[in-house]
Amino acid sequence: MVFTSPVERVVPSRVADEREALTQQLDFHRATLLRKLEGLDGELLRQPMTASGLSLLALVKHLAETEHGWFVNIYAGLSEPDLFSSDGEPDSDFRLAPDETADVVVGQYLRACERARAVVAAGELDDVVTTPSGAEANLRAILLHLIQETARHNGHADIIRESLDGTTGH
Repeated sequence: MVFTSPVERVVPSRVADEREALTQQLDFHRATLLRKLEGLDGELLRQPMTASGLSLLALVKHLAETEHGWFVNIYAGLSEPDLFSSDGEPDSDFRLAPDETADVVVGQYLRACERARAVVAAGELDDVVTTPSGAEANLRAILLHLIQETARHNGHADIIRESLDGTTGH
């Protein structure tokens, strides 16, 4: 079965206040990521396209973990386990287990994004937390980080998608 994105991509307002501008930009890039998967079957979504084995679905898995880590564990201060089993391996969020299908990974990503939206809605942009490395970060900086992280990986997804089937500009 081919993938169809369950979310609509909405162009961010150019006159929104700061909070809305940040959250709209992040939602735009989240939706863009899922558009990169449109029309591909599970095999192509899982197909490793780099020397390190990166695939489109692995990018979604990584960003699900990133959303969860930054918003739930770091900002909200909850000590929750990773969304996917890592077996203690570094960069395991960039690799897919055999049972991690598009439904499983995208479902987890959607839940992580929804949970992140709730955490952000309950917070203030100037709230400061301490990261695991000991650095301080406010919610504004965390949102900016997630925007750049998701946008950067959308660039990777562009290249992978074009390499898979020639599709550009999704």
